[in-house]
Amino acid sequence: MGRQRRATLPQFSVTSLRRFRGNSPLPSSRASALRRAAAALLLAAAVTLPCAVLYRAAVDTTAPVYVPRARRPLLEWDPPPLPPAEVPEEDGDFDPFPTGDLDSEDLRLELVLQEASMDNKTVILTTLNAAWASPGSVIDLFIDSFHRGVGTSSLLRHLVIVAFDWKAYKRCVKIHPYCFALTTTEDVDFSQEKRFQTAGYLRMMWKRLDFLRLVLEKGYSFVFSDADIMWFRNPFPVFYSDGDFQIACDHYVGNATDLRNIANGGFNYVKSNDQSIEFYKFWYSSRFRYPGYHDQDVFNFIKHDPYTTDIGLTIKFLSTSYFGGICEPSRDLNKVCTMHANCCIGQQSKIHDLRIMMEDWMNYMSMPPSLKSFGALSWRVPQNCRCDASFDSSFMVFYDK
Repeated sequence: MGRQRRATLPQFSVTSLRRFRGNSPLPSSRASALRRAAAALLLAAAVTLPCAVLYRAAVDTTAPVYVPRARRPLLEWDPPPLPPAEVPEEDGDFDPFPTGDLDSEDLRLELVLQEASMDNKTVILTTLNAAWASPGSVIDLFIDSFHRGVGTSSLLRHLVIVAFDWKAYKRCVKIHPYCFALTTTEDVDFSQEKRFQTAGYLRMMWKRLDFLRLVLEKGYSFVFSDADIMWFRNPFPVFYSDGDFQIACDHYVGNATDLRNIANGGFNYVKSNDQSIEFYKFWYSSRFRYPGYHDQDVFNFIKHDPYTTDIGLTIKFLSTSYFGGICEPSRDLNKVCTMHANCCIGQQSKIHDLRIMMEDWMNYMSMPPSLKSFGALSWRVPQNCRCDASFDSSFMVFYDK
């Protein structure tokens, strides 16, 4: 048989490919239908988009909800200062915090403590009234000492200034991010300078003590510092690890647990626990047992009370070698953490001697290490804070009882 002839494949030209499916022109009826569908979609979009915009504008009228920001780590940038509170021009004494709004005050306190606290829920507290709030006065020296001290500038992030009056609060928000206005229903003006042992002074001291009790009950430990104390070094490495209540001294006898130490209520470190909270309640109620005495005097009474021992509170007295003052200065500038303008009556006397302290500290900081270690510099205070003999005598006799 002969071999079958191979089928011949058709040959296509370029133009003939156009007749393949997908390349042939659409029928005119189908193209017309697609154009009508596209026109309908464009018309729907033109109508729907403006309606959606108008609906969003009408619905989105809810005010934003404030959520407190998470606390920043210690080494992050400084928080921006809070804007000054707005005060109506026609009423410079307007107080935006009604004294009867206790829930609001409690919430404000919780928020400011949360913002300022360290990771272990510890804050630094000081109090301020109008008499110490004016520019160039005690509060400016206090804050300046943190900037000039060793390892203290970062501690300002944890400082809360508690204002006793509206003028002090207005001044605070201009110079510091964390301020708290402590309202009071008492018929007393806390804005004026309170001379030592006057009725106004006593009320202010007891108001302060009750506030500190509230801070402890909220679960926050604190370092309380009077504003007439200069911070030259970070005190936390010097505090005792086993002390519930640690307090500075006007006179230190050389032993941290000796009850003969003469305590000064202007500087203390208190851990929040059941023992410290119960002690502050006992301390505050003891004002009725000792009428006419301020909180520091009453502490020096009740530290001997058996109930203080029964509470289980561990008291430690801080050495004046680290926490000195006019009463008993810290002799070694290589150790000093704080210096207090105690044993000093009168604001102008305090300001004068605090400025001398700051000058002495800056002179010390400018010295070469060899001279620092040699101890070639000492304090030039007291000057205006010198107590007369009668005050000094009565002071020591009172506490020797």
